[in-house]
Amino acid sequence: MEPRKIRVGIIGANPDRGWAVRAHLPALRALPQYEITAVGTSRPESARAAARAFGAAHAFTDAARLAGHPDVDLVVVTVKVPAHTELVGAALAAGKHVYCEWPLSRTTAEAQALAAAARGAGVHHVIGLQARYAPALAHARELVAGGSLGRITSATVHAARGKGAGGLIPGWAAYTLDRANGAGTLEVAGGHTLDAVQHVLGGIEELTAVTSVSRSAYTVAETGATVVATSPDRLRLDGTLLGGARLSATVQDAEGVEAGTRLEITGTEGALAVVSTGPAGPAGIQIGELRLLRADAPGGEFREVPLPDRYRMPGIGRDAEGFNVARLYARLARDLRTGERGVPGFDEGVRVHRLLDAIGRSADAGGVRQVPARR
Repeated sequence: MEPRKIRVGIIGANPDRGWAVRAHLPALRALPQYEITAVGTSRPESARAAARAFGAAHAFTDAARLAGHPDVDLVVVTVKVPAHTELVGAALAAGKHVYCEWPLSRTTAEAQALAAAARGAGVHHVIGLQARYAPALAHARELVAGGSLGRITSATVHAARGKGAGGLIPGWAAYTLDRANGAGTLEVAGGHTLDAVQHVLGGIEELTAVTSVSRSAYTVAETGATVVATSPDRLRLDGTLLGGARLSATVQDAEGVEAGTRLEITGTEGALAVVSTGPAGPAGIQIGELRLLRADAPGGEFREVPLPDRYRMPGIGRDAEGFNVARLYARLARDLRTGERGVPGFDEGVRVHRLLDAIGRSADAGGVRQVPARR
């Protein structure tokens, strides 16, 4: 007898745009372990349209009703960050497993409260740090852990996105310019990028950081309205990893720079580079395909490393925006079947929030900041 499919309810399932339709829908459709049974949006007409587009039997405008429905096992939250606490809370109150997009919430205090509630509910909880499941990063992690590069001495990462080019920003993204919403360049691009670095190399022990707002106002593309930016769009960080290696990182949304990500890792016996590629590359390290390059000696010529077939996913290509999300969902299905806890949960999200807090304190007051231990 085949095991019952994991029944998914997606909150924020806009049928026309957004991360749910771009990544979660193709990821879930590629995995036979799942079926989408419910969708939720803020308006009845869009909820019904989403149900048709996603093939769901149930459409909701009330997140609590979606979470409480008996045909939903896993609630997926893909809405704007300020709503995460309320909507994740509704899923936990209903006793459902929950997958929340990164950032977990606006603040570390809110994230800690959600993590505590998730532990108390005894459910599986997932934070959407899907860059960990990019094949190039996963293989780099294996090579580093296996000692292939010898002792790691340094790492350099440069990540730039094309958001806000020409001073224009789409209306749906305007809220990210307000620092209070916890969804700006530092939190999203910085969180994903630095979590990927730590996943491959281990935690950041201490750091100094500088942040800045390079453009103070944007124009909303659809309306022409002006929006003031208070959220930093550039981060420069120098730090020390737990093993003693030095880290230099730049994360930015800025004009006049080439969008994309490059992470270089140098050891005593060689070097690796993880490089974004394809049309999704400028969106961030967590989206789209990455290449893995290797040099046999520090300062040597980089050559591409073929990635093992075990990283392939039937039904979805490596260049798809939802590929890393599909790999995360595949691991979650295993966790739900076995009771293991292999995916990054809310406690991992809290650790990244604390790292961002350390960056903020250093940027605001100066000086070296210790980063809470990754336990």
